[in-house]
Amino acid sequence: MRVLRLVYGDPRAAAELVARLTERQAAGLDPLPAEPADLAPETLRAHRREIRALPDGTRLVLLLAAADQYPVATHAFLRAVAAARLDTRPLEAAEAAGIAYATAGGVGFRDAWTRIAAYETAAPADRRDAHRLLARVLHGAAETPRRSWHRGAGALGPSARLAAELAAAAARARAAGDPALSGALAERAAALCTDQGERSRLLTHAATDAWHRGDGDRSRALAARTDADALTGILALRTGHAGEAFDALLAGAARAAGARPAPGDPPPGGDGATAPSVASSVTSPVASDEPVAADEPGEAADPGPAASLTHFLARAAEAAVYTGDLRRCREAALVAGQSGIDPPGVLGGIAAAVDGRYEDARNLLEATAGRCGPGGDPTLLLHAGIAALMLGDHTRAATATVRAAAAARTRGVTAAVSQAMEFRAYADFWTGRPRAAEAAALDALRQAYATGQDNGACHLQAALAMFAALTGDEDLCRERAAAARSYALAHALGLPAALAQWALAFLDLGSGRFDAAAARLRALAASGPGHGHRAIRHLATPHYVEAAVRTGETRVARAAHADYDRWARAVGSADDLALSARCRALLTPGADAVEHYRTALRLHAEGTRAFERARTELLFGSALRRLRRRTEARDRLHSAMEAFESFDAPHCAESARAELRALGAPAAPTRGDRRPTVHLTAQQLLVARMAADGATNREIAARLALSPRTIDHHLRGVFTRLGIRSRIELVRLLADADGG
Repeated sequence: MRVLRLVYGDPRAAAELVARLTERQAAGLDPLPAEPADLAPETLRAHRREIRALPDGTRLVLLLAAADQYPVATHAFLRAVAAARLDTRPLEAAEAAGIAYATAGGVGFRDAWTRIAAYETAAPADRRDAHRLLARVLHGAAETPRRSWHRGAGALGPSARLAAELAAAAARARAAGDPALSGALAERAAALCTDQGERSRLLTHAATDAWHRGDGDRSRALAARTDADALTGILALRTGHAGEAFDALLAGAARAAGARPAPGDPPPGGDGATAPSVASSVTSPVASDEPVAADEPGEAADPGPAASLTHFLARAAEAAVYTGDLRRCREAALVAGQSGIDPPGVLGGIAAAVDGRYEDARNLLEATAGRCGPGGDPTLLLHAGIAALMLGDHTRAATATVRAAAAARTRGVTAAVSQAMEFRAYADFWTGRPRAAEAAALDALRQAYATGQDNGACHLQAALAMFAALTGDEDLCRERAAAARSYALAHALGLPAALAQWALAFLDLGSGRFDAAAARLRALAASGPGHGHRAIRHLATPHYVEAAVRTGETRVARAAHADYDRWARAVGSADDLALSARCRALLTPGADAVEHYRTALRLHAEGTRAFERARTELLFGSALRRLRRRTEARDRLHSAMEAFESFDAPHCAESARAELRALGAPAAPTRGDRRPTVHLTAQQLLVARMAADGATNREIAARLALSPRTIDHHLRGVFTRLGIRSRIELVRLLADADGG
């Protein structure tokens, strides 16, 4: 996906680029090429030959149009033509050759490569003249940044004055939420800058702008040309080794703490690439929802060392969450304490939870989760969502993460959108919206891959394995989980590694493989990079207790439940208290368990985890059957079966039917919807609709981030379940189903 985006969707150029990648680039360890000449030189050479074959007058018009369009669109072509009294009739030669065509606003190119070739085949002096002409006709107040761009592009050499003008224009564009424009201006300013420290600072801003607009490879390439180690750490958080990201971010926090002025001292000045300027360029601080003060209209001021420190510590907390080694939060909280600031975001709550101070953790997480109002800072909202998830408040988690994504889009911070949706997946999963959750996660997965956020993509793959486990799609679950774990273990990503392991365990549990489920779930109690995740521990404990009881190995399960119960009581979440009561019921023999099950269902009624309520009803119904309480057992089992069918969890529904058969009671028919498509899983239905729309197996695989072999397997399953033999029959059947 990243390769296709870089080469403007040209499959031939993509094949050319893939063949030229180094092993590290192909593995995602190094950024992909960023300059057109490095992307697909053969493709570009072919287009240059076409341009050179055109008359000089035609090439001149095409040069002016190309300079007006990229990398900054200025829409000044027609004004420039009028001002210079250029003859546009030579454009007819380009139209005849199929290279370009006249439009209402100027000139349209056949494709991006043609536009690049039209610009690069011109002599440097002609390019500078084109930019100077465009700068002359851009005189509106709103066109100042674009005029500065062309003035800089028309410069003969380095110029401190022009660099300062471009830097100021970049700051204004950044404040206006236009990272594409601000990044281009900052890069041009850096090229004209004569001071090494200032150049590094400008490249840092440009790298951050590239990241925000979703161009991770460009961002990493620019960051490599700076001395901003902290920025490298921030990028590594999303696309590198999470442990190294934490170390770099904590080092950045320590430097920011050292840069803090003593009480009464004036704020520091200077233009160097200090920790404050790096932090302020990456994202707004998490300490407050208020906008940063401005030195002059449209230009954001440096938020200062204190805000930089909170930013680095918040990102360090995110890195600790990804690694799974949450003990690292202690280190970050210690830096905050030594610096005299409150640990930002979820940092304080996680550190307290790791220390076993559950009441303190609840209070700190509650304060963070409360910052989920509309229109807030994306970082604040993301931390609010994570805190709400830890508190078991899935409704508030969904609200915070959706608002985080919306705020990121509004501010032009494309890269933050998929990160917010990673955590949204948990809320949707547990509150009984698996189809919507899967669709949203697939969309976020494509976006994560396209923007170079491979760590986020790994997390989403694990979440999708979780959805597949819910629907009982064993092959898909194993493929997603294997992809997630392979990448996670190489990048110290304990969270997706543990989540993928949980998905496999849940698949085993739902399929009656209790020994395998117990072994996997017991392993999740471990904490450390690439091995487990303390946050997943609470997710896994109720299912571990169930599997352990089924296998008769309850000693470790009782200890795990005791810790879970202490957390549930401290947090006060109805869902967690319900699951703790269910665990107590499972661990209590005979009729004494009944009251614990009733307590669990009473608490479930106050919570949001609809799927877990259905599992509790299934387990309660099974216990009632063994106690020969047939009437209540039948009611509970029917209720569980209907809920599982509504969640599209056929293997769980089948467990309820098996219990009903053992009870001697007829299983109720499936829901009234008799359309053939109800026999398909969510993933099979998605693949079927894509195939019916004409997509090939390879195209479907690319869109769903799966292998063509898996797509072929899904389609064969679709044909078998629907009793058809061809795609033509599939198209007709889906059309009939939709019409019905």
